[in-house]
Amino acid sequence: MRILHVVPTYLPATRYGGPIYAVHGLCRALAARGHDVHVYTTNVDGAGVSPVALGATVDVEGVKVRYFPTALGRRLYRSPPMGAALADAMASFDVLHLHSVFLWPTSAAARLARAQGVPYFLAPRGMLVADLIRRRSRLPKSAWIELFERRNIAGAAALHFTSDRERRDMEALGLAAQAAIVVPNGVDMPPQSAPTAGAGRPFVLALGRINWKKGLDRLIAALAHAPGVDLVVAGDDEGDTTAQLRGVARAHGVAERVTFAGPAHGAGKWALMRACAALALPSYSENFGNVVLEAMACARPTIVTPEVGLADVVAQSGAGLVVAGDPQPLGEAIATLMADAALRARMGEAGRKVARERFSWAAVAADMEGHYARARAPRRMETSPVV
Repeated sequence: MRILHVVPTYLPATRYGGPIYAVHGLCRALAARGHDVHVYTTNVDGAGVSPVALGATVDVEGVKVRYFPTALGRRLYRSPPMGAALADAMASFDVLHLHSVFLWPTSAAARLARAQGVPYFLAPRGMLVADLIRRRSRLPKSAWIELFERRNIAGAAALHFTSDRERRDMEALGLAAQAAIVVPNGVDMPPQSAPTAGAGRPFVLALGRINWKKGLDRLIAALAHAPGVDLVVAGDDEGDTTAQLRGVARAHGVAERVTFAGPAHGAGKWALMRACAALALPSYSENFGNVVLEAMACARPTIVTPEVGLADVVAQSGAGLVVAGDPQPLGEAIATLMADAALRARMGEAGRKVARERFSWAAVAADMEGHYARARAPRRMETSPVV
């Protein structure tokens, strides 16, 4: 199949966290299965741009990527050159996969796909959550839903969710869709050369974008209920969140036990993951939680809140603890886990097993391929010649 993915940002813009890796992982795995996989995206990378060629097709591990510049409306990733390219090429694709909502590229692509009869899948990537909409830009997002997203959702062959939790969150908004599929993200298994935990003092790791919804404020406050436990926070800061979190640490008397390590990608990310005793992700909202899956692949136990998409997997597999995000129960759970090395080892091995068996990118791509084929079938029938 000839498949097009449209996503506002892509590699090498790793500052945007899990979705960047997840979309590329899926595209790369589909290409490995013999499909002709294309990505249209922008060159936006924080306040600047990525050092990539514009307009030309760039091969990124077998995926054919085209980067486009933005214009007026950069915050929405508006790109007239991308719009022109989409209009020219849309009919040549068998299926379209859109990643994100509330942004120009996916909305423009959905409109063109409907006009040209190309089936498309829409992946909200955790953005269709009532609580998040209420907390951030409620009025603009509500207006966008009525003007664009309601139609985009109704016109999709299916909405693609990465967890049952994400699907339930969207359904609570009362938006009508033709179908919904749950296909998880996969995981890249850590390189064999990655270092293992050293002999230093054990620590809990929080890894990912430093963003309000990750619940780092309550994780830091929880240290007051986990005496002697150290926390390392690593990731790209969004806004001035690190400064605010340092204030939280001082207010709870735990500043000396919290280290802000800065961004961590590639080998540095795997080194931190292997060096930690456990990973914590106490998010207020998390459609999936790629970092949880990566920790499981490294045989590290995880501590997550029920709002994390992978919470059910963690609980059912015994790969960690699922605990309410209030500081006291969260801190007590951290203290319990950090005090029991044997428990951490058992949970780590359980996590590694389920990561390998259920979340390989090859299996995820095969699942998605089947959904694409079924969506494409009616179009093939409609365009078949009468004999």
